[in-house]
Amino acid sequence: MSKTNDASNRTLTLERTFNAPIALVWEAWTEPEHIAQWWGPKGMKTNVISHDFQEGGSWKYSMQMPDGSAFIAEGIYTEIIKHKKIISSADFKPMTEGVEIQALFEEVGNKTNFTFSVVHATEAYCKQQEQMGFMNGWGSVFDRLKAFVEDKA
Repeated sequence: MSKTNDASNRTLTLERTFNAPIALVWEAWTEPEHIAQWWGPKGMKTNVISHDFQEGGSWKYSMQMPDGSAFIAEGIYTEIIKHKKIISSADFKPMTEGVEIQALFEEVGNKTNFTFSVVHATEAYCKQQEQMGFMNGWGSVFDRLKAFVEDKA
């Protein structure tokens, strides 16, 4: 059987445990004023242009790089299950386009286990994104999220 269509060959995943309750981590992901505080790698400023948090709703953020250049991140929410799952299409132009992002939340006492996956159209594109620094880039984003939620916990 061919593994060409197997999503595991096209997916990059990061996991974190936050010392913060799930309601707080969920709020950090779903409230525009919070998203602007942590979204994007260290050193970037994020402006939430639009954020219609509902299935079928769209989101659009502008991220300002330290050198003054900016790029747009945008997508459409395809599945939302409160305190469990957020799935969205995503374009991070010009670096990454046509991917699906999956944010999964699991309550463990007063902590939150968080799993973030990006599903790419092809295995080759997935490997290219990994080589471009996926783990470091998104790792930096989730370090910022961790600091944000744990400071508020």
